Amino acid sequence: MKNTFIVLFCSLLFVSCKQEIKPADIAKLNGYWEIEKVVFEKGEEKEYKMNETFDFFQIKNNKGVRTKVMPQFDGTFLTTDTFENVSVRFAEGHTFLDYKTKYAKWSEEIISLSDDKLVVKNPQKIEYHYKKAGPVNLLNDGEKTK
Repeated sequence: MKNTFIVLFCSLLFVSCKQEIKPADIAKLNGYWEIEKVVFEKGEEKEYKMNETFDFFQIKNNKGVRTKVMPQFDGTFLTTDTFENVSVRFAEGHTFLDYKTKYAKWSEEIISLSDDKLVVKNPQKIEYHYKKAGPVNLLNDGEKTK
């Protein structure tokens, strides 16, 4: 009986701590995101100290694109022609990013979203932790980048 109570309490605590993503929060997705770490289903973590690519989201009215970009030393980004169409879906208290390309469709659940942090989970229960990123200018003696 005691174990049942502990499991029930922990379950309620976990559910109550989940962030509710509101439609107004989706605008926070727009911009550049750099992956910090990946947390696998069994709790193992893989940290990323430096990334060659960032994810760039551009979403309006719950539809948009995600593109991989590569930051350059002068504060600009190189983009490729590859991208995923993204739509935001709200279902049963959860928020999902639905991706679609010519070759595949998949979804990720938004676990948390703030101005500078993003956590998504895929169907394999792998969590991707991102931090907001921006241009880095290592040239031009510290001039501000556009």
